[in-house]
Amino acid sequence: MSESVIADFVGNFNAEVMATTEPVKGRVLLSQKRLVLAANENDKFTIPLSSIFDVAVGHVPPDLGDFFDSTVTVAFERNDSRHVAVVEGDDDKISKFSTVLFKAILNGTETTVKERARVGGRVTDDAFSTAKLFVSDGSVEFRSSSGTFAVDLATVTDFQRTTREIAGSDRPTLTFRHMMEGTAVTTMAAMASPRKMSILGRYLRIEYSDLMEELQDIELTDDKTEILVAIYSTGDMDGMPLPDIVGTDSSAVTMLLRDLEEDGLVQDSSDGPTLTPKGEVVASRHLEDVNS
Repeated sequence: MSESVIADFVGNFNAEVMATTEPVKGRVLLSQKRLVLAANENDKFTIPLSSIFDVAVGHVPPDLGDFFDSTVTVAFERNDSRHVAVVEGDDDKISKFSTVLFKAILNGTETTVKERARVGGRVTDDAFSTAKLFVSDGSVEFRSSSGTFAVDLATVTDFQRTTREIAGSDRPTLTFRHMMEGTAVTTMAAMASPRKMSILGRYLRIEYSDLMEELQDIELTDDKTEILVAIYSTGDMDGMPLPDIVGTDSSAVTMLLRDLEEDGLVQDSSDGPTLTPKGEVVASRHLEDVNS
């Protein structure tokens, strides 16, 4: 492999086009251009990253971790046919490998982005502009000559894939609804490549599902939910004490705020309690459920 190697570890792998039908142990090497599965020096299988059209990451339940490894399944095209290759390894290796693989495929992709297509309920007159896409743990960045704009996935309340006419042609477009400084913002990003858009969607579903699992682990009582919604809906509360807004005595509110702070949903500031990005998502999703 002439280019720089960005991942190199020993794991088990198999591919439909390999001679053996059983998983074999060997080196897994990844560069910015290709994935190489090497059983030995004379038995290597190369998958160009440009041929990959899907990446699926499988996690093993904790109680089965002693019996099965985690996997990354790569779907690719070869000789006008579609195939899959599976790489197995322990959770830590597969987690790191999958992240690096997504970055190698997606980073630097040219996109057409409208950073603030909608702010709150207002549709803006912002135009689409060209930017380079970069994914990292927990965020998606759009870099252009005018600066960098990032969407923190912890603040995303919803995203969906659509098709929009941009510059006279239909393009697959990803729409993010996310929170920014207490305000709901909609960002749209379009790509010329449906293949990369599909892989980006897969990456976001993986990242987003992990975040949603974290939120599901948080147990919210009606009192806690009322506090979150009150802070979300009233902003800095115009100096009005929070106990007066929710109709609860101050000692009870203090205890609830302490619990919410431990859950990572509320933080203290010079203006009083404010929501963390995670808290904004929880509060906004609750309001959406009530209004739907």
